[in-house]
Amino acid sequence: MKKEKRLRLSALQKKVRALQKQGKKVVFTNGCFDLLHVGHVRYLSAARALGDCLVVAINADASVRRLKGTARPIIPHRERMEVLAALGCVDYVVLFNANTPKRVIDTLGPDILVKGGDWALEEIVGRESVERRGGKVVRIKIVPGASTTGIIERILKQSRRR
Repeated sequence: MKKEKRLRLSALQKKVRALQKQGKKVVFTNGCFDLLHVGHVRYLSAARALGDCLVVAINADASVRRLKGTARPIIPHRERMEVLAALGCVDYVVLFNANTPKRVIDTLGPDILVKGGDWALEEIVGRESVERRGGKVVRIKIVPGASTTGIIERILKQSRRR
């Protein structure tokens, strides 16, 4: 278990500030990360390669339900945080309960904000505050066919065949 990677926002803010004072580039991304798959792993690895530290903010269970429906998440947020923290490319994991990570982004002030290529630039929450501070926003190409929703649909389809 990588508990030292799972931090509350206030503690993470101190870590981020210390890294930035050392001249390190802090990369931030967020998502539900419900069923970890190859698309997530490639995305997170690519995000980490953009800087010196990767912070991943994940939606709490209630937030996932509001965004994805009552059947989600499949995996509770404590377990999703543990799985993400176990990845070598992830430096820190933080939980948020809002529908968007705006407050987390504004609090942390990352140098680079990353989202999937399926997001339009103007729809990326936190873009303006990151760019206003001189940071940049990067969209990473998604892996075709790799999605949690797609995995769930395939499982349900196969279970109906039996």
